Amino acid sequence: MTPVSITILVLCLYLVFYRFYAKTFLSTKIFNLDDSTVTPAHSLNDGVDYVPSNKYILFGHHFASIAGLAPMLGPAIAVIWGWVPALCWVVFGTLLIGAVHDFSALVLSIRHKGQSVGTIARDVIAPRTRLLFLLVIFFLVALAMGVFVLVISGLFAAPDAANIPKTAHPEAVFPTYSLMLIAMVIGFLVYKKNMPVWPLIGTGFVLMLVTTWWGLGMPITGVSANTWTWSLLIYAFLASVLPVWLLLQPRDFLNSLLLYLALFSMLAGFFVLSPDWVAPAINPNPIGAPPMLPFLFIVIACGAVSGFHGLVASGTSSKQLNKETDAPFVGYVGMIGESLLALLAVLATTAGAFTSRAEWENFYGSWDKAVGLHQKLGVFIQGNANFIHQLGVPLDFAAAFISVVVVGFAMTSVDTGARLLRFNIQEIGETIGVRALDNRYVATFLAVAAIGFFAFFKMDGKPAGLFLWTLFGTTNQVLAGLTLLTVTIYLYRKKKPVIYTMLPMFLVLGATIAGMLMGISKAIGDEQWTVAAVGGAIFLLASWVLVEALIVVAKVRQEHQKTT
Repeated sequence: MTPVSITILVLCLYLVFYRFYAKTFLSTKIFNLDDSTVTPAHSLNDGVDYVPSNKYILFGHHFASIAGLAPMLGPAIAVIWGWVPALCWVVFGTLLIGAVHDFSALVLSIRHKGQSVGTIARDVIAPRTRLLFLLVIFFLVALAMGVFVLVISGLFAAPDAANIPKTAHPEAVFPTYSLMLIAMVIGFLVYKKNMPVWPLIGTGFVLMLVTTWWGLGMPITGVSANTWTWSLLIYAFLASVLPVWLLLQPRDFLNSLLLYLALFSMLAGFFVLSPDWVAPAINPNPIGAPPMLPFLFIVIACGAVSGFHGLVASGTSSKQLNKETDAPFVGYVGMIGESLLALLAVLATTAGAFTSRAEWENFYGSWDKAVGLHQKLGVFIQGNANFIHQLGVPLDFAAAFISVVVVGFAMTSVDTGARLLRFNIQEIGETIGVRALDNRYVATFLAVAAIGFFAFFKMDGKPAGLFLWTLFGTTNQVLAGLTLLTVTIYLYRKKKPVIYTMLPMFLVLGATIAGMLMGISKAIGDEQWTVAAVGGAIFLLASWVLVEALIVVAKVRQEHQKTT
């Protein structure tokens, strides 16, 4: 099948699954969504974190928060095993597992006062699991945001205007930082001056496009990657402590509009170009690569299923959901949007960025050829810029536009991730009785310090991007499996069918734990003790949660037998 025919089929599958599986079956038969239930956004409204929101604005915030670098970067790495396995997991992994995970995590959180998945696990499984979950979450978010900061810094860094590497995009700096100011002005005018939101959003969107055009002619060069890293860490601190309405909501919504435009333009250009595959359908044994199974699932990560999404759903989105029936649109469709972005990453890196099999193999011929994460992301930008170029847009502006989209969503994940890590540290402090951690400035400082540790972490004197990405992938999938485990036990307690979350949970946990053990073994063999220690700690924490869950399942089963 051609790339175009497969893409049309996938788009139809998205519509069918949302309409009949999510909106009809899961919402009414499994979770019994009810608009008469008061959501935490209303019952706990504090004007800072708990704020009732229009579902379209909340969808923009949620989508922008989950659609960071991962759905673009993960598939851009995973296509080394061929376009068929990457595409199948991106589509079916999303519809049957990832979107179910995101939607169910959101529903559980709104039914537990907007609490995080770690706190929910305490109530659903056992008290000890709260701390275990919180520690897994700490490693996950710190790892992910550290990698994102590392990649953004690499995209920004260029020695001077005459020596800009092909994979660097310093023209994205000016529009990226301008968007922060635009978003804060909109947030202030809407929430403090009661000005109408849509004219301001329209103005802000136009200003985003204008700053992107201006940035093309004024790339910010001569700044080192380390300096950009420090700048991003300072931004993460500020974004974490500011009210959600001042920066996160307007910035995320504007970013979502930018992504909608990008997705439409990339898809339209793709259909106009109608390219052929240049990558192999299946490439099971690339030189130097880990085994396709289970590492395909781990590397693609958020492009199909993501524990980080459960943190967003239960960390910020649940605190803003206006009514229960908004959950399928925000949670399930949000993940479909992520899958579409991942699909475009597969298309760009296997049919858009290269003109021949030889050119593709020159880049993807071995695990080590595309040496850095931002280089792989550069292929995503190059391929999709080529799609948009088919619409008559100058190629350099198309590349600048895609780079702004990429960086914008990475930045959105960084600011949301820093806030989530702050919540996480505050919950850890509450659990262990350290009251100083309840202070949002102290908790944010520790959160940013943890992010900075992984952003600056080096192996053999070089940034450890690919190693950290694999470690992030395993941690991310473990948390997704544990979240599905929590949902399954919740449904089991309610005497609801559990197979729709239990089977995905077994697949995700089984594949990921196998990959984690292989990764720990390799790290020990390579004497990479930090990677081995972090991986080992996460494995032990996950195993402990599983044991606690089995104990609870046995108790609940006995209770059910007594009542029947």
